[in-house]
Amino acid sequence: MATEIRVPTLGESVTEATIGKWFKKVGDAIAVDEPLVELETDKVTVEVPAAAAGTLGEIVAKEGETVGVGALLGSISAGGAAAPATKPQAVSQASSPDAASTSKQAAAETAKIAGDGGAVEPRSMPPAPAAAKLIAENNLSVDQLSGSGKRGQVLKGDVLDAIAKGAPSQPAETPRAAPAPIAVRAPSSGDDASREERVRMTKLRQTIARRLKEAQSTAAMLTTFNEVDMSAVMALRTKYKDVFEKKHGVKLGFMGFFTKAVTHALKEIPAVNAEIDGTDIIYKNFAHVGVAVGTEKGLVVPVVRDADQMSIAEIEKEIGRLGIAARDGKLSVADMQGGTFTISNGGVYGSLMSTPILNAPQSGILGMHKIQDRPVVVGGQIVIRPMMYLALSYDHRIVDGKEAVTFLVRVKESLEDPERLVLDL
Repeated sequence: MATEIRVPTLGESVTEATIGKWFKKVGDAIAVDEPLVELETDKVTVEVPAAAAGTLGEIVAKEGETVGVGALLGSISAGGAAAPATKPQAVSQASSPDAASTSKQAAAETAKIAGDGGAVEPRSMPPAPAAAKLIAENNLSVDQLSGSGKRGQVLKGDVLDAIAKGAPSQPAETPRAAPAPIAVRAPSSGDDASREERVRMTKLRQTIARRLKEAQSTAAMLTTFNEVDMSAVMALRTKYKDVFEKKHGVKLGFMGFFTKAVTHALKEIPAVNAEIDGTDIIYKNFAHVGVAVGTEKGLVVPVVRDADQMSIAEIEKEIGRLGIAARDGKLSVADMQGGTFTISNGGVYGSLMSTPILNAPQSGILGMHKIQDRPVVVGGQIVIRPMMYLALSYDHRIVDGKEAVTFLVRVKESLEDPERLVLDL
C-alpha cells in the first residue's frame, strides 16, 4: 500500500511553497523520518520527512513547481520495489479547490473521449494557482503560454518568462487598476548574452527583495549614527569568557551585550519598539529582538523572544541555537515571527558603516559594524581605542529625531559601562 507525501502545514499566512530539491529518486530506498524533499517558502526552507519506510514510488511535483499546503508531492511504496506510476492522477496544487475540481473535470472528459473510441492524448492541466493569479493580473491568455509543469501545466515561472519576453495582453473586459509593472531589462548584445547566466530567484530571495522595497516605499526612513568605545566590553569578555563558556556551555560573544543594551534602551524609548497600524500606534510592552543572519540562500531574521526578560547567558544560548538552525536550514516559521526590533551585524563581514533597511512593520533596526582601532581623545589625550560605528535606522513617522538619538546614546552608554546592564541602570 502506498503512503502519500503531501505538503505539510507551513505556518500562519504561508499558503504555498516551491519545490527546491528532491533528495531521492524514484526507486530509492527510504527510511522513516528521512528527509525526502526540500520546500522553499517566502519565510523559511522546510524539509519534508518520510512518514513510512519503503521506496520512493512516484514524484508528482517536480523541482521548481509551486505547490499549496496539502498538495500531493509523491508516494512511498511498501517493500523493496517502487510501484510504477500508471496514471497522472495527482495535482501539484491540490490545496486549491478550483484547480482540483477543474483537473477532475478535464480527466473525466478525457476518459469519455477515449471511451468513445481511439487513444487520445491527455489534455493539459489548468494553470497552477500562483500562475493563474499572475495571468489574471497581467491580462494574459493561457493559450499564449507553454507550460513546463507536469502534463503541460503552466507554472508561475512560465508566466514570468512570458512577461519578460513581452507577451501581449488581452483586451480587458472591464476597467480596472493597472497592475504593478514587472521590471524587464533590455536584451544584451549577442556577445554578452552568450556569457550570461540566468538563474531564477529563490522564493526567499524574492521575498527579501519585495519586503525591502516595500519598507523603502512605506516608511519615512532616516538613519542616525554614533560610535562606541568597545574597550570595556572587550575587557570584560576577555576576563570571563573561559569561565562563562564552562558554566553555560556557550561562548560569550558581543551579541549578548548588544541585545541586552538594546532592550534597556527600548524600555526608555518605547516608540522605537512600536509600529503603525493605520492611524494607530501599537506600543509593545515586550522585546522580541530579531537577529539578522546571513545564509547561503539569503538573509533571514530569527527572533529572540522576550529578550528583555533574559540574562546575557540566556540570550547567547538562544542566538547560538537560532544561528545553527539558520545555517542548517532548520528554522521554523515560529522562529521567524513576531520581532519588534532588529539587530544587524555587518561587522562580521568587515563593514565599517552602513544604513540598514527597516524590517517592516518594525520602526527600528540597529546596525553593528567592524571594531577598528582608531585614535580618539580621552581626557585631553589622544589614545588608541577599539571603536565601532553604530547606525540606527528608524521610521520618522513614529520616532522623532530626539528619541532616535537618545536611544542610540543609551545603547552606547550601556556598552561603554557594561556594569549598567548587570545593575539594570
